[in-house]
Amino acid sequence: MELRRVVVTGLGALTPIGNSVGEFWKNLLDGVSGAGPITRFDTSKFKTQIACEVKNFNAENYFDRKEVRKYDRCSHFGIVCADEAFIDSGIDLATTDLDRVGVIWASGIGGLETFASEVTAFALGDGTPRFNPFFIPKMISDITAGHISMKYGFHGPNFATVSACASSANALVDAFNYIRLGKADAFIAGGSEAAITPVGLGGFNAMHALSTRNSDPATASRPYDKDRDGFVMGEGAGALVFEELEHAKARGAKIYAEVIGGGLSADAHHITAPHPEGLGAILSMRTAIADAGISKEDIDHINTHGTSTPAGDIAEPKAIVSLFGDHAYKININSTKSMTGHLLGAAGAIESIATLLAVKNDIIPPTINHFTDDPDIAPLNFTFNTSQKRVVNYALSNTFGFGGHNATVIFTKYKM
Repeated sequence: MELRRVVVTGLGALTPIGNSVGEFWKNLLDGVSGAGPITRFDTSKFKTQIACEVKNFNAENYFDRKEVRKYDRCSHFGIVCADEAFIDSGIDLATTDLDRVGVIWASGIGGLETFASEVTAFALGDGTPRFNPFFIPKMISDITAGHISMKYGFHGPNFATVSACASSANALVDAFNYIRLGKADAFIAGGSEAAITPVGLGGFNAMHALSTRNSDPATASRPYDKDRDGFVMGEGAGALVFEELEHAKARGAKIYAEVIGGGLSADAHHITAPHPEGLGAILSMRTAIADAGISKEDIDHINTHGTSTPAGDIAEPKAIVSLFGDHAYKININSTKSMTGHLLGAAGAIESIATLLAVKNDIIPPTINHFTDDPDIAPLNFTFNTSQKRVVNYALSNTFGFGGHNATVIFTKYKM
């Protein structure tokens, strides 16, 4: 069968460096760090006391008080972000077949704050089960997809993808495939995460995954730097409207970019560590490139997973060199996590937005906080510290997750 073409017609971003797509993109290009001391709870007894929090977000500006209590912060982020993307897309509910529009919304963890508070209250009580009736609906990872579909009346495919930090990239690949196979005309796809909580922070600290550079949070997320010491946790959401090309053209939609390839793979190696040779990453990228019908030499830009962890930042460049050979040194590579921190299950969505905007605008956001080269990392062009202008025809976004999950999405300039 002839596969249908898929384009991006709407974007939404709620991030530690901007509560809209425009603010997010400007701060990416300016190299702004979203990291700072955690403000939402007392961290004095934690090894890590910093994170990339969303700033100036009050749920009561978007929901009535009753709704605020019914939703976890993870859903607050997702619904608000999806609304920006929906409005941006210009989809008219009155003239659209809502049976053909779906939602695929990801979260690596879901309503962690709700889960922790309910269990804590029960544990500290007298054993009487006084649970909030919204406990389960607030907590489950799929509920944001449900809320988004109910808000707009979308009756198409509706589910959540959960593949740890690859979750929202996984959602994008799924939406891409559903549309090109003719099973839907459009999707709101993306993800949200709100894990900056005592249990989230404590859990990742116990794994020795987080930076403890508490005295200098702005430079704590330093992908590919010799002195990196772990990732900085982020929170927020990213949403993209994927739409079948002819459906978008028929309603005169603006088009940001075209989605042309997706790759998924598993390391089958370790519960948290990447394969040391990046074999799963190689497979994911190679599959996406073959899916796109392009050659490796066509890739101009890679937004890497680049978390600022000791092992991960070695494995991914090794995978890039193994797959691309000499062409690897001609690619502009970056890690926007140096600015946003790691949004866990929402990372793939906001990083895909950054990637496709690089394609649209022919400029690569920097990898900030580079001070010292690491001799164990291949000397690629990591776009250190300053944005770089170049023509970007094809760009690739990588996202990897605990459990060995890998997801790759490829964007290109839209051509008639």
